Amino acid sequence: MKTLKNYLVDFLEHLEIEKNRSQQTVRNYDFYLKRFISWFGEAKKPENLEAENVRQYRLWLNRLADVHGDPLRKNTQNYHLIALRSFLKYLAKRDVKTLPAEKIELMKMPDREVSFLEGGDLDRLLEAPIKMCELTKDTKLRTTKTDDLIKCRDKAILEMLFSTGLRVSELAGLKKDKVNLEKEEFTIMGKGRKSRVVFLSEQARYWLKKYLEARQDMNQYLFVSHDKRTNHTEAQKHLSAKAPNDSAPPLTPRSVQRLVQKYARAAGITKPVTPHTLRHSYATDLLQNGADIRSVQTMLGHSSITTTQIYTHITDKELKNIYKKFPYIFFANISARFSLPVVQWIEHPPSKQVMQVRFLPGRQGENLQFVIFN
Repeated sequence: MKTLKNYLVDFLEHLEIEKNRSQQTVRNYDFYLKRFISWFGEAKKPENLEAENVRQYRLWLNRLADVHGDPLRKNTQNYHLIALRSFLKYLAKRDVKTLPAEKIELMKMPDREVSFLEGGDLDRLLEAPIKMCELTKDTKLRTTKTDDLIKCRDKAILEMLFSTGLRVSELAGLKKDKVNLEKEEFTIMGKGRKSRVVFLSEQARYWLKKYLEARQDMNQYLFVSHDKRTNHTEAQKHLSAKAPNDSAPPLTPRSVQRLVQKYARAAGITKPVTPHTLRHSYATDLLQNGADIRSVQTMLGHSSITTTQIYTHITDKELKNIYKKFPYIFFANISARFSLPVVQWIEHPPSKQVMQVRFLPGRQGENLQFVIFN
């Protein structure tokens, strides 16, 4: 009978072909499962795996240190278990005798905290490329075309991250022919190879158009490096004198992350800011301006509504504002066990106003109402 190691290649090919997973996902599963097989024993067979082995593996993961000497984060440990569970499900479909995948439970994760920017911090960050360029002009006798080009590029990147909610990997992989500036919208192939439509704000469209007009090259990527250290050799420059950036490398996700961090420091923002912070800010801005959670889910490209519900802090904040505005409020939880008496009382309130507030989906059995004294 084949060993777990022998089945691994078949499983990874199954992910790539039948499941249509991205190459990055396949690589991650390969890494997690090779770590497990190395721990469990490369000569072990699927039928040798028992629940006690999984318990010992979880204990080992919890005590394992990463390259920095820190313990593995809880969500990283869960990624290992998710990969193993998927592997066992695959083996079960092939009628291979092994531990049932249902025996593996993920550890409970604490509520995720969302970091976002608003108000002055967001405005200062978005204006930082222009402000830094102005400071450069004051300290230099003249600015080069490259300085202006980088200013337009970086400003366009920040505006796009905030106005579209793109993931940094999605932005870095964009090509010019995929973005329609006339329609102010375009389709992006996101996580899990799922497509969605994103919309450009006026500011994002303006700076992106200005950047592309200033570039004057035929490079297919939307955002490329204009740093001489990463561009062509002298021989290549002579071959492409009219368009020196035709084969310049696209910005990597790490480059975009460093770019955002640089402008956050320049804007005087002390807390950590990443491209994903701007994605959170995009979702926050949508909800604060009346968008419903399902629309936000679609625009962010979340496959599950539970992922989008990390933004319930927006609703909590709005409830606080209502409470401050109307201090004499009674909260009535209209659930199954209270529905009859409470609804009857609310339907006939003496000298009271009833204000219905729609709650985010996912809070089962709740239909919150505010009863406000006149």
